[in-house]
Order: sequence, then C-alpha cells, then structure tokens
Amino acid sequence: MFVALANLLLANYLLNPVPWWIFVLLLLSYSGILVWGAMNVRSGFFMPVVCEGNTTEKVVAITFDDGPLLQHTPEILDILKQQNVPAAFFCIGNRIAGNESLLKRINEEGHIAGNHSYSHHFWFDMFGADKMLAELQLTDDTIEKAIGKRPRLFRPPYGVTNPNLKKAVKKGSYTSIGWNIRSLDTVVKQPEELMQRITPFIKPGAVILLHDSMHVTVQTLPVLINHIRKEGYRIERIDKLLNIPAYA
Repeated sequence: MFVALANLLLANYLLNPVPWWIFVLLLLSYSGILVWGAMNVRSGFFMPVVCEGNTTEKVVAITFDDGPLLQHTPEILDILKQQNVPAAFFCIGNRIAGNESLLKRINEEGHIAGNHSYSHHFWFDMFGADKMLAELQLTDDTIEKAIGKRPRLFRPPYGVTNPNLKKAVKKGSYTSIGWNIRSLDTVVKQPEELMQRITPFIKPGAVILLHDSMHVTVQTLPVLINHIRKEGYRIERIDKLLNIPAYA
C-alpha cells in the first residue's frame, strides 16, 4: 500500500496530476486493512497468535476468559470436574484479589491459568508497549503468588493486536493464544443459540472461546461437552493440544 501511494505521488509530480479522490481511496483502504488486521486475532497481521492445533486427530480445547469470578467460575469448575474435562482459564489480574481460592482450585483441578492482562481496560490496545508489559507482568506476579506458577500463555484483551502488543509479548517471552471458534457467549442469550455458534465449526485442533462470567455458558457447557464427545472428539488441555509450555 505504501508502494502504491509512493508511485502515485511520483506520478502526480512527474506526469499528469492524479485525482485527489484516488489518494483518499488508498488511505481509506490502508486504514481498513490495519483495522482488520488489529481486530482479527487469527490474521497474524501484527504478531503471531496461535489459534488452533495443527492436527488431524479429533481433539479440541475449551478456554474461558475474564475470570475468576464468584458468580459463575465455581459453577463452571463444578461442571468440568463432573465431566472430567480439562480447560484453560485466561484470568484478568485485578479479579484475582479476593478470589485466590478460585485460582488455586483452577490449578489444583488440573486446569491452566493464563494471562489476560491486569485491567482488561477498554483502551488497553492504545497503551504503549511498556505499559502493556507492566500489566502482563503484574498479572503474572498475582497468579504466581496464588499458585506458585508463572504463566507463559497470554490472550490479548478483545483479541486485538498491534505493534505495541507485539513488542510487549516479545519482551515478556509470552506465547499469544487466540481461538478459531468464537462463541459470542457475552452476547448470546439462549443455550440453543450458543450451541449453533459453536457446533458447526468444531474440527480437529479447534480452540473454543467461552467466558466464565456468563450464565448462558454455565447452562450450555454440559450440553456442549456431551455433543463434542458424541461427535467422537476428545477435549484436551490447550497446552497439550498445541504442544507448548503453559508456564515459565
């Protein structure tokens, strides 16, 4: 895009003037590409993000964002324990204080505790690289204090990536984790609708994004687990599915 714009400027200088709207169109197109790259976690536009397992085996991973929370995380953990299903919980650091027992339970019951930033601030993606890294390290410190393990897996808030986040992730030696099935359980209201957001897209190596902050997720989870198993799939912990270390 920069090359095309430079060529147009050169042509505009040496040859006939180029209509102004062509420059506007190029700038709008370039801006659109940047926005798409930032918002599409699977694009790898700004930085590498692991979004699925490279396998033909019928195995998937279930992940939860935004906890730990007293309202629904215990119910999620109860279901996972009853069903003997491992999962990954990408935790918001400032939600751990007062909920350390939940984080310990996540660890003790064989699940992964990952990093989902400290604040999950609406403008997190506008932070500078140093401020982003400070948030990630503070979350690491908080998790390590509770369970004695320091996360290596990081999930970008809102799935947004940019050059600053790339710098922070690289400097902190994190592995960024995305998904290839976005359930939209923060928007969907009914279990049937949530199932339709997930089940048609299940395939070998799939990483399913859910939230342990939503009641509809609690309602749907047992049905989803049963469906996955009836389709002949095994549910594996994400570090094992992706063959990467979960902790530093």
